[in-house]
Amino acid sequence: MIARLLPEGLAGRFLLLLATALIAANLAALAILSVERLRLDREAMEEREMERIVSLVPAFEAVDPAARRAIARDASTRTTRVSVDPGPLVREAPGGPRSRALTQALAEALPGRELRAAIQQRPARHRGDGDHVFETVTMSIRLDVPGGPPQWLNLVARRMKAGGPGLDDDLFLLLLGLSLVAVLGVSWLFLRRLTRPLTGLARATRAAGHGDRGVRLPETGPRELRDTAAAFNDMQDRISRFDAERMRTIAALGHDLRTPITSLRIRAELLDEDEAGPMIRTLDEMTVMADGLISYAKGAGDGEAVSPVDLAALLARLVEDRGATWAGPGAPGPLTLRGRPVALGRAFGNLVDNALRYGGAARITLDRQGDNARVRIEDDGPGIPPDRLDAMFEPFVRGEDSRSLDTGGAGLGLSIARNIILAHGGRITLANGERGGLCATVLLPA
Repeated sequence: MIARLLPEGLAGRFLLLLATALIAANLAALAILSVERLRLDREAMEEREMERIVSLVPAFEAVDPAARRAIARDASTRTTRVSVDPGPLVREAPGGPRSRALTQALAEALPGRELRAAIQQRPARHRGDGDHVFETVTMSIRLDVPGGPPQWLNLVARRMKAGGPGLDDDLFLLLLGLSLVAVLGVSWLFLRRLTRPLTGLARATRAAGHGDRGVRLPETGPRELRDTAAAFNDMQDRISRFDAERMRTIAALGHDLRTPITSLRIRAELLDEDEAGPMIRTLDEMTVMADGLISYAKGAGDGEAVSPVDLAALLARLVEDRGATWAGPGAPGPLTLRGRPVALGRAFGNLVDNALRYGGAARITLDRQGDNARVRIEDDGPGIPPDRLDAMFEPFVRGEDSRSLDTGGAGLGLSIARNIILAHGGRITLANGERGGLCATVLLPA
């Protein structure tokens, strides 16, 4: 579930991780600052109330009882109540560490007096206070007055205790938003430069997998990316040299076979017709195979320069020269791509020849599919068993093993066409039509 929510790209995942870490760090900092602020506010309140009651003690002891009530009334505020009572409000010794610390501070300020202090937390009692928790500081100091009953100076201060970090603080949200925009903006620019070579590497690898040996990567950027690009380019060079050597070997083999085959045919023709017939047919099959090897080697078209190719015009020439037809009302408009025109002509020519030879017709369709040019060549033949469709692109594989040289070649036409299409960064597939026949589909980057 979590994996489906993550962005697909590396940059998106890194930005998500960075944003999560940044938000978590800001929330942690906010929590720490809020706790520290609460502690300082609490200590300030306790010190303020302690100073007030310490300053009131001499005044209360110097006046008569009536004046004490007036002073207590004037010293009280909305959150603090001061009173003179016969008994202390704090009747027991403080138990908590804060209460003991406050009592100790009062004893140091008013030495030799009986006093107590307590800090308590109580829920709200009034409707308007909601669910807030209030903290109450209570101080009781016995006044030193001659004669009469004992008098206690009591101070009760109450304040609302904050429930947690101020998540609704506008300033915090503003700072968090600005930090996110600044950090993520800089990170996005950095990641864009970092991932662009990776995108190019993926595109080049995909093209190399389709047989394009001319694609290379610029060896720029960080050291790891330069090393990766250099390794890819070296791999492409090695594969290109291997393919070139393989094609030269195949072409040399096909060329060298022609001489002994021709010599054997001349000798076979000197024999009686009954004995020479089977030998000549076998030698003709070998000649077709040797010619196919040479055509297969030339199919790569490595020596041909890449140039703009009008695919519609190239197919129109095939329609005119080979006797094919357009599947639509007529020839489509110009559609230009970069490629090797002779090699592409050989590839589509093989596909048209196969359709005419084995299917009796060749209907061509040209259109665009996204960023690709799509060419479809359909025939009216019997089709090919589905389990043999992929094998048809292998060298020397024919649709029917029983086909003779009068109706079929050496089984290299589709293999040559596939090699040329792959070398242009395209794809080729075979599929049986719903109403019979075979359809060859070619996709080329437009």
